[in-house]
Amino acid sequence: MFWLQEAAHKAAEHAEEAEEFHAPIIVQWVNHYLGPAVYNFEMQYTYPKWKWFFAKFGTTPDAVFGEYTPENAIPWYTVMFFVACILSVVVIWILKGRLSEKEPGHGQQTLELSVLAVRSMIEDIIGPHGLKYFPVVMTFGVLILVSNLMGLFPLFMSPTSATSVTFALGLSSFLYYNYIGISENGLFGHLKHLAGPIWWIAPLIFPIELISNLIRPFSLGIRLFGNLFADEKVLETVAHLAPPVTWFAPILLMPLSVFVAFVQTFVFILLSQLYLSEVSHPPHGAHDEHDEDDVGEDFVVPVLT
Repeated sequence: MFWLQEAAHKAAEHAEEAEEFHAPIIVQWVNHYLGPAVYNFEMQYTYPKWKWFFAKFGTTPDAVFGEYTPENAIPWYTVMFFVACILSVVVIWILKGRLSEKEPGHGQQTLELSVLAVRSMIEDIIGPHGLKYFPVVMTFGVLILVSNLMGLFPLFMSPTSATSVTFALGLSSFLYYNYIGISENGLFGHLKHLAGPIWWIAPLIFPIELISNLIRPFSLGIRLFGNLFADEKVLETVAHLAPPVTWFAPILLMPLSVFVAFVQTFVFILLSQLYLSEVSHPPHGAHDEHDEDDVGEDFVVPVLT
């Protein structure tokens, strides 16, 4: 109960700060047309349930989440993440251009280089059989990178600077690799690997590994959020300094922001692949090196065609 009251107090402080926050024009436009309908729906169906839940802890949804109005019915990070999904498809489509084997364009070469880099990571970390996870891993990479870079452009904000988005991404990775582990090894086999290979210390290892796995969505989310949020806060602070610092400092810091965006994308997909490597194993009898090379070669065709 104490932690919830503390969360409510902090949320109230954030709500006061949010009064000075001006949402991007895209968010305002979406809430102008869709906000009232979403607000009425949630006030009718979800708000009473939240009110009942928080009443047990002596607080209210407004104290925890802040004041809820038609103007903020659809949060800015929800709108920005939806825009990031659209931009990811557009960016891939632009880079792909007109595919050509003889005269590939610069966009196609960039895309192929990215594909080969991620495929190489998967083969090194998971193994050749892990190439079947390439679509999910690459989707994480493109979506997170686009989301990280959005904050560098006018009219946009980085959705990955909001915990709601980063925790959702971390939870998605967590659910995916656990789904793979259960589908390949069965529920008992998936839980068994948490106990380790030595049976007499399994009672000690299992709870440690279980807790370690359960906090992975939080660690993935908070790492991505913390770096992007800190980067935006630095740029915001510099923007309020006196001229001429405020004119040139953001330009000088922009390469650092781009570097952080790429590094955090790399860390997220790297950890996701490490988690997959723990639960995914090559099929029995798939030890022929020639067969493994054939799998990698056959995979190139559907990616770029």
